[in-house]
Amino acid sequence: MNIVDLNARGGIGANSLYCECGSFRFVIDSGIDPKADGKAALPQVRSLETGTLDFILLTHCHLDHLGSLPVLLRHQPDTPVFCSLGSAELVPIMLKNSYQVMQRIREEKGIVEYPLFSRSEIRHATECLRSIRFGDTIVVEKENDKLEITFYPAGHIPGACAVSLQHKHRKIFISGDVLFSKMTTLKGANFPKNKVDTLILETTRGATETPEEKDRLTETNRLVESIAHTLQNGGSVLVPVFALGRMQELIKILSLARKNKRLPPSKVFAAGLAVNLAEAIDKISKRQDTVDFRYSLLRELKVQKPNWQIRPRRDIAERGIYLLGSGMLVENTPSYKFAASLLPHSHNSICFVGYCDPDTPGGKLLTTSAGDNFLFEALDYVSPVSAKVEKFDLSGHANREELLEFAISLDPRSILLTHGDNEARDWFHDSIIDSLPKTQVLNPEPLKKYAI
Repeated sequence: MNIVDLNARGGIGANSLYCECGSFRFVIDSGIDPKADGKAALPQVRSLETGTLDFILLTHCHLDHLGSLPVLLRHQPDTPVFCSLGSAELVPIMLKNSYQVMQRIREEKGIVEYPLFSRSEIRHATECLRSIRFGDTIVVEKENDKLEITFYPAGHIPGACAVSLQHKHRKIFISGDVLFSKMTTLKGANFPKNKVDTLILETTRGATETPEEKDRLTETNRLVESIAHTLQNGGSVLVPVFALGRMQELIKILSLARKNKRLPPSKVFAAGLAVNLAEAIDKISKRQDTVDFRYSLLRELKVQKPNWQIRPRRDIAERGIYLLGSGMLVENTPSYKFAASLLPHSHNSICFVGYCDPDTPGGKLLTTSAGDNFLFEALDYVSPVSAKVEKFDLSGHANREELLEFAISLDPRSILLTHGDNEARDWFHDSIIDSLPKTQVLNPEPLKKYAI
């Protein structure tokens, strides 16, 4: 089996792997790098010979895995895209929103390459989707060769899947992005633990130590208590959150907390993509028992659109809880702009609930001490860190010990590390070698072919 990491920058970003297995040529995911602009954000899908792929595997619908799919299909026309039932619902919503965002960025920044794909290419990508139920196996055949493909629920977000490939006597397991623990809206990953030949493993949290006293329940309780304290003291709370997955989780957490009278009366603000996704995830929930979310929760909380007429430094007039994208406070997103209004005022709070890349504004703010200054570069504004800035471990990714234990249980001949920064991958590399000294562990360089 040959594999090439098409993400030219490496790390986490434009996730995409090109694979050759027997007679079959396929790509796992086709993402976009949120830290890059224009064509620099794309994986190197143009390096593939046009029309040579037999299929594409989509593990889930976060844009770092999905965002360049129309571009890939431009060069690999009519290639089937195998995905879960949940992802098939979410793909057109996520791609249409990405198109609209790129249109806006083109106007704001003058990036003439945007949008990177057209509306007709979104329609074409949707037409190429071939959904597979969790636990079902499909067989792809070519030149007297065959490959069996099975999807398993991976937690993380609705529709996220891991993929098992069986080629002759060889079994390959692709973890995708994984969460083993149960959320309020989503069951945890449910993977087989049979021995495999090759494991392709995400490493997102490899650099993050897991405190023994923390678990999802205690962190959820701590978040609710922090929000309640801020509201009781007349402040507002910003929760920078990914619109897909984390947003719906927070909506349900707030709903349960209010029903249990753990939160004072307050307004809840969210808008745009999050609302559209809530409707789609309600639909998925009715079809799959892995998801538990209802759109009616937004009505129960009386979720409303925020007033977008805000300015840096000037505190927000409408007190409440703001659930706004993006989760890493990326420049020019709603959460970035609202943070510039909330941060200078000590009665407010900013609560991060998931992974923050250290190079993003969110990652940088988390390492800035209270009382120091923080630069909102895109707004040309420097703010004192007066609001309370907290991190809550409600990540959609499994902790490193859980993933290491899973890898050991499969006892693979080879492991390929993906979806992690250098420090995270190094931790997995060293830990796996210590536990499985006979296993080949590869941390692939971008665009280099590896035989495994």
